Amino acid sequence: MQPLLALARGIDWVNERVGRFVIWLILAAVLVSAGNATLRKTFGIGSNAWLELQWYLFAAVFMLAAGYVFLHNGHVRIDFIASRLSARLRNAIDIVGIVVFLMPLCVLVIDMSWPLFVNAYVSGERSANAGGLIRWPIYLLVPVGMSLLLAQSISELIKRIAFLKGLIADPLAHKEPGQEHGEDTARRLEAAK
Repeated sequence: MQPLLALARGIDWVNERVGRFVIWLILAAVLVSAGNATLRKTFGIGSNAWLELQWYLFAAVFMLAAGYVFLHNGHVRIDFIASRLSARLRNAIDIVGIVVFLMPLCVLVIDMSWPLFVNAYVSGERSANAGGLIRWPIYLLVPVGMSLLLAQSISELIKRIAFLKGLIADPLAHKEPGQEHGEDTARRLEAAK
């Protein structure tokens, strides 16, 4: 189990770094949006490319941060029900959800989106809007984002199984106030060494 926990640590590290990078894409999207709106309202200058760049940045945040959100247990959960369940039952339910729903969904979306990216790249597909951007980078975000989420689902599956075997602390336990992002995961995985 130790090699699998080492793999989980590696996946967590990658998604943590991607998540910290994506934070800057949010700032970039805000600056592009504000700049585009200011130029349009003040000088009557507008550009479809800037508008599309704003959409691309938002899409990048959404797609690339999915694994990061899962790493930090920030996805939607019905807490008033989950909080009444034992830690073992919550983790067992998560294992079923990961294996039956999340992993197959990620594989299906990767499989269906990859040909769209390849076709857009090969054809040099561009936006239909005047001055619009090329499309393949946005199509690439889908399989990349789903791959990051699939990798994180593997990590979370490993951690939940390790918890049920008594090897690590509950990976679904909420962070203590003031704890930095990733510190709780690092602490749990360190205890498993």
